[in-house]
Amino acid sequence: MEALSQRGILDVNAVPQAQAVIGSRKAQWAGRLMSGLAILFLAFDALGKVLRLPPFIQGTTELGYTVSAVFGLGLVQSLCVALYVVPRTSVLGAILLTGWFGGAIATHVRVGSPLFSHTLFPVYVALPVWGGLSLRNARLRALISMRVRE
Repeated sequence: MEALSQRGILDVNAVPQAQAVIGSRKAQWAGRLMSGLAILFLAFDALGKVLRLPPFIQGTTELGYTVSAVFGLGLVQSLCVALYVVPRTSVLGAILLTGWFGGAIATHVRVGSPLFSHTLFPVYVALPVWGGLSLRNARLRALISMRVRE
Protein backbone atom coordinates (compact mmCIF):
# COMPACT_ATOMS: atom_id res chain seq x y z
CA MET A 1 0.00 0.00 0.00
CA GLU A 2 2.93 2.32 0.69
CA ALA A 3 4.16 1.84 -2.88
CA LEU A 4 0.74 2.84 -4.20
CA SER A 5 0.74 5.90 -1.98
CA GLN A 6 4.22 6.96 -3.15
CA ARG A 7 3.12 6.78 -6.79
CA GLY A 8 0.10 8.97 -6.00
CA ILE A 9 -2.38 6.23 -6.74
CA LEU A 10 -3.73 5.86 -3.21
CA ASP A 11 -3.04 8.33 -0.47
CA VAL A 12 -5.14 7.70 2.64
CA ASN A 13 -3.56 10.67 4.41
CA ALA A 14 -4.54 13.15 1.70
CA VAL A 15 -8.12 13.98 2.59
CA PRO A 16 -9.07 17.18 0.76
CA GLN A 17 -9.61 20.00 3.25
CA ALA A 18 -12.95 20.99 1.72
CA GLN A 19 -14.20 17.40 1.99
CA ALA A 20 -13.22 17.27 5.65
CA VAL A 21 -14.95 20.57 6.46
CA ILE A 22 -18.18 20.29 4.43
CA GLY A 23 -20.86 18.82 6.63
CA SER A 24 -18.30 17.68 9.16
CA ARG A 25 -20.33 18.78 12.17
CA LYS A 26 -23.50 17.08 10.94
CA ALA A 27 -21.56 14.01 9.83
CA GLN A 28 -19.84 13.80 13.22
CA TRP A 29 -23.13 13.90 15.09
CA ALA A 30 -24.84 11.47 12.74
CA GLY A 31 -21.87 9.13 13.13
CA ARG A 32 -21.94 9.44 16.90
CA LEU A 33 -25.66 8.68 16.95
CA MET A 34 -25.31 5.65 14.67
CA SER A 35 -22.33 4.32 16.61
CA GLY A 36 -24.01 5.04 19.93
CA LEU A 37 -27.07 3.00 19.05
CA ALA A 38 -24.92 0.07 17.94
CA ILE A 39 -22.77 0.35 21.08
CA LEU A 40 -25.83 0.38 23.36
CA PHE A 41 -27.24 -2.74 21.74
CA LEU A 42 -23.93 -4.63 21.70
CA ALA A 43 -22.99 -3.59 25.25
CA PHE A 44 -26.41 -4.67 26.53
CA ASP A 45 -26.03 -8.03 24.82
CA ALA A 46 -22.49 -8.51 26.15
CA LEU A 47 -23.47 -7.49 29.69
CA GLY A 48 -26.37 -9.94 29.69
CA LYS A 49 -23.98 -12.72 28.75
CA VAL A 50 -21.32 -11.71 31.30
CA LEU A 51 -23.94 -11.52 34.06
CA ARG A 52 -25.35 -14.85 32.86
CA LEU A 53 -28.90 -13.57 32.85
CA PRO A 54 -31.43 -16.34 32.12
CA PRO A 55 -32.80 -14.91 28.81
CA PHE A 56 -29.26 -14.58 27.44
CA ILE A 57 -28.30 -18.08 28.57
CA GLN A 58 -31.47 -19.49 27.03
CA GLY A 59 -30.97 -17.65 23.74
CA THR A 60 -27.33 -18.68 23.48
CA THR A 61 -27.94 -22.33 24.35
CA GLU A 62 -30.79 -22.49 21.83
CA LEU A 63 -28.19 -21.61 19.21
CA GLY A 64 -26.13 -24.65 20.20
CA TYR A 65 -23.62 -23.16 22.63
CA THR A 66 -23.05 -24.59 26.09
CA VAL A 67 -23.95 -22.70 29.25
CA SER A 68 -20.27 -22.58 30.15
CA ALA A 69 -19.49 -20.72 26.90
CA VAL A 70 -21.89 -17.83 27.56
CA PHE A 71 -19.59 -15.94 29.96
CA GLY A 72 -16.59 -16.21 27.61
CA LEU A 73 -18.66 -15.06 24.66
CA GLY A 74 -19.77 -12.06 26.70
CA LEU A 75 -16.17 -11.20 27.58
CA VAL A 76 -15.02 -11.39 23.96
CA GLN A 77 -17.95 -9.26 22.82
CA SER A 78 -17.25 -6.74 25.61
CA LEU A 79 -13.62 -6.46 24.51
CA CYS A 80 -14.64 -5.85 20.88
CA VAL A 81 -17.14 -3.17 21.94
CA ALA A 82 -14.58 -1.52 24.25
CA LEU A 83 -12.07 -1.32 21.40
CA TYR A 84 -14.75 0.18 19.16
CA VAL A 85 -15.66 2.83 21.75
CA VAL A 86 -12.09 4.14 22.14
CA PRO A 87 -11.34 6.51 19.21
CA ARG A 88 -7.73 5.35 18.76
CA THR A 89 -8.79 1.69 18.47
CA SER A 90 -12.22 2.13 16.90
CA VAL A 91 -11.22 0.75 13.50
CA LEU A 92 -9.73 -2.36 15.12
CA GLY A 93 -12.89 -2.72 17.19
CA ALA A 94 -15.05 -2.47 14.06
CA ILE A 95 -12.94 -5.11 12.33
CA LEU A 96 -13.23 -7.46 15.31
CA LEU A 97 -16.96 -6.81 15.57
CA THR A 98 -17.26 -7.70 11.88
CA GLY A 99 -15.72 -11.07 12.72
CA TRP A 100 -18.18 -11.39 15.62
CA PHE A 101 -21.06 -10.66 13.23
CA GLY A 102 -19.76 -13.24 10.78
CA GLY A 103 -19.78 -15.85 13.53
CA ALA A 104 -23.33 -14.89 14.45
CA ILE A 105 -24.44 -15.22 10.84
CA ALA A 106 -22.75 -18.62 10.55
CA THR A 107 -24.45 -19.76 13.76
CA HIS A 108 -27.87 -18.75 12.49
CA VAL A 109 -27.27 -20.45 9.15
CA ARG A 110 -26.21 -23.63 10.97
CA VAL A 111 -29.37 -23.78 13.11
CA GLY A 112 -31.65 -22.83 10.21
CA SER A 113 -32.91 -19.48 11.55
CA PRO A 114 -35.17 -17.32 9.39
CA LEU A 115 -33.15 -15.27 6.90
CA PHE A 116 -34.35 -11.68 7.29
CA SER A 117 -35.24 -11.61 10.99
CA HIS A 118 -32.37 -13.63 12.48
CA THR A 119 -29.64 -14.61 10.03
CA LEU A 120 -29.19 -11.13 8.56
CA PHE A 121 -29.68 -9.30 11.88
CA PRO A 122 -25.90 -9.00 12.43
CA VAL A 123 -25.70 -7.20 9.08
CA TYR A 124 -28.32 -4.75 10.33
CA VAL A 125 -26.10 -4.04 13.36
CA ALA A 126 -22.90 -3.88 11.29
CA LEU A 127 -24.32 -1.10 9.10
CA PRO A 128 -24.46 1.50 11.90
CA VAL A 129 -21.14 0.24 13.29
CA TRP A 130 -19.30 0.91 10.02
CA GLY A 131 -21.54 3.75 8.86
CA GLY A 132 -21.13 5.63 12.12
CA LEU A 133 -17.39 5.06 12.13
CA SER A 134 -16.99 6.24 8.54
CA LEU A 135 -18.97 9.40 9.26
CA ARG A 136 -16.71 10.15 12.23
CA ASN A 137 -13.40 9.24 10.57
CA ALA A 138 -12.30 11.06 7.40
CA ARG A 139 -9.19 8.88 7.02
CA LEU A 140 -11.35 5.75 7.03
CA ARG A 141 -13.63 7.29 4.38
CA ALA A 142 -10.59 8.05 2.25
CA LEU A 143 -9.28 4.52 2.66
CA ILE A 144 -12.59 2.87 1.86
CA SER A 145 -13.25 5.03 -1.18
CA MET A 146 -9.86 4.06 -2.68
CA ARG A 147 -10.03 6.72 -5.35
CA VAL A 148 -7.58 6.05 -8.15
CA ARG A 149 -5.79 9.04 -9.61
CA GLU A 150 -4.81 9.05 -13.24
